[in-house]
Amino acid sequence: MKGTYLGEFEELVLLTVGILNEDAYGLAIKDELEKQTSRSPMISSVHKSLVRLEEKGYLKSYLGGATAERGGRQKRLYELTASGKKVLNASRDLRNSMWQSVPKVVWEGGGS
Repeated sequence: MKGTYLGEFEELVLLTVGILNEDAYGLAIKDELEKQTSRSPMISSVHKSLVRLEEKGYLKSYLGGATAERGGRQKRLYELTASGKKVLNASRDLRNSMWQSVPKVVWEGGGS
């Protein structure tokens, strides 16, 4: 995991997979990202991120059962791996540490 960069969008995708848990598939991830962030990501961007995150070992995927609403096609479902959970925790810890390092005076109106 050392040296593997996690971009903001990738972090959001990982968090969304965690939120959706057993229902994390491409379109549901896109829809939840829109709901949580008020952004409108392209489905292709979501899929590219899912592939990259799986290649990095942060996600694993499997085919779910076929459904009539999808014409008998299976959904590719995603779940966080132990490494994915670890990188999310590390990202959260880094951000919290940096937020706590901002001097109080910055928030009290000492600038523009």
